[in-house]
Amino acid sequence: MSNLLAYTGIIASIWIVIGIYAASRFYPNYSHLRQFCSELGAFGSPTQRLSPAINNYPLGALFALFGCYVVVSFQSHTPSIVIGSMIIIHGLCTWICGFFPMDADPYTTAPSTSCKVHTWSGLLMLISFIVAPCIVVFSSYFPLSLRLLSGLCVVGCFFFSYRLAKALEQKTVPGLYQRLSYGFQILWLFVYSLFVVV
Repeated sequence: MSNLLAYTGIIASIWIVIGIYAASRFYPNYSHLRQFCSELGAFGSPTQRLSPAINNYPLGALFALFGCYVVVSFQSHTPSIVIGSMIIIHGLCTWICGFFPMDADPYTTAPSTSCKVHTWSGLLMLISFIVAPCIVVFSSYFPLSLRLLSGLCVVGCFFFSYRLAKALEQKTVPGLYQRLSYGFQILWLFVYSLFVVV
């Protein structure tokens, strides 16, 4: 069973790509460039129930299981315990984002309570996968290649988060930059998961 849990990080990294694409196929005229991933599960969307069912809930479980595996497997190494805890938090917040949909209009000036919870939970997801790779960067326990790639993923996440903020302000292609920003975080998870498995 423990061997299977070791692969949950890799599975989650692949699942999220397939899951978002699959849900978007049931959303007429959905734009991966202009629309956020969360709009698939937004209030009133054609995939409001489908998207969290195939994305948030199973992904949250995979993240949490992998985080628990890391904590248990490296319980004598404090940095790894913190990393595992961050992955668990990411999983819990993924569930929360699925349970509390965002509003249909991402540019609304009066967001609902559900949307506010969704937004704050999404922020915690972002922070958790910034803290975790930063710990890898500054810990000599990990190989230099993993530390360098972790640093690259953090820089990539920050850069595209900045581009996302500008695109949101200008109402251009925030969906593209959200995917690139989160993509660097998922890339980190995938590479870190390979390190754990090997």
